[in-house]
Amino acid sequence: MTRALILGGAADASLLAAEIARAGVDAVYSYGGRTRAPAGQPLPTRIGGFGGASGLVDYIGREHITHVIDATHPFAAEMSRNAVAACAETGTPLIALERAPWTKAPGDNWIEIPDVDAAVTALPEVPANVFLAIGRQHIAPFATKPQHAYTLRFVDPPDAPLPFAADVIVSRGPFTLEGELEMLRARGITRIVARNSGGDGARAKIDAARRLGLPVIMISRPQLPERLRVESVAEIMQWLGHRACLGA
Repeated sequence: MTRALILGGAADASLLAAEIARAGVDAVYSYGGRTRAPAGQPLPTRIGGFGGASGLVDYIGREHITHVIDATHPFAAEMSRNAVAACAETGTPLIALERAPWTKAPGDNWIEIPDVDAAVTALPEVPANVFLAIGRQHIAPFATKPQHAYTLRFVDPPDAPLPFAADVIVSRGPFTLEGELEMLRARGITRIVARNSGGDGARAKIDAARRLGLPVIMISRPQLPERLRVESVAEIMQWLGHRACLGA
């Protein structure tokens, strides 16, 4: 009998959960716990970490998990690495649902850099209006350049003081091109710092930057261990031995 564990977090994980529930597959959806009010899922749900790779090993054995699907955010590198290690130790099949990264289009002005520290270095010394679209876990290094006027956007209001003064927007995507254009213009944004998350839900800010001719400091995805990786829910269902019926 199949019993799947979905390591959720990316927008596509919810589509996968709906399809798995529709197919009647026994599965558990796991949230990392960083969002205070995560979206409801049509599957049994757990919230919180596992306690590293060893904790995930224990969970796989205790819950009789037969398949693990890593549908976390492309930048949730620690969880993805733990999944690879735990599945290798337990002999559990692992697959990653990972959307393709964005690629430059004509008119894009990207400064492609490897990590957050490099993004800080790439910011100018003269004051600028900067939209940090990188999630609250990664903003602390920007405190070394307090001369900038920062705009941040979070799903939840901050539960602790920020490391620097900033204009905080509390909103949940997906976002539209029109909405992003209005936001960038209203705040006089002159450059954007973004992670190359891929997908459609967060792409509007990249399209808006192209429309406005704004430079984007684009953080590349972290390097992860080799694992089976696909880009569609249908491929996950095929891997599980079920046909996808998206939109049915």
